[in-house]
Amino acid sequence: MTNCKLMTPQPKSVLFGLLLLFSVPLTGWAEEAVTAEEESSEEQEITDYIAMEPSFVTHVGASGGKLTYLKAAVSLRASKQTTRPAVESHMPRLRHELVMLFGEQTDADMLTTMDGQEALREEAKSRINGVLEEQQTGEVITGVLFTEFVVQK
Repeated sequence: MTNCKLMTPQPKSVLFGLLLLFSVPLTGWAEEAVTAEEESSEEQEITDYIAMEPSFVTHVGASGGKLTYLKAAVSLRASKQTTRPAVESHMPRLRHELVMLFGEQTDADMLTTMDGQEALREEAKSRINGVLEEQQTGEVITGVLFTEFVVQK
């Protein structure tokens, strides 16, 4: 009888053995999960608003007619932390593009409509992203916002 008792595994030693067996792979899995979590948090998109100071003031409308002025305060929306330095380093060129765009507007009445303003925002976004691409920054802006927009006739 005593021989049978010695050959039967003790419940505590079985649990300890199982714990020891599974502890090594679980530790490695937990480290991989933490690493993956850190990488995904780095890739998460942010929202960064970059003000283009000072506001833009230019004349718009058909030449030869009554002067009409546009005043627009512009902010750019970026989704990565690396976009701000690229935008700031090319700010003179980006401002130039928007001055040219605003000066090209010949239909002042269209600028007072939501559709006209939306079309202008999209064209501004396209031109800014074109400059960022031309300068090989690898960055893009995700939006152009008019924080102030006044057309004075």
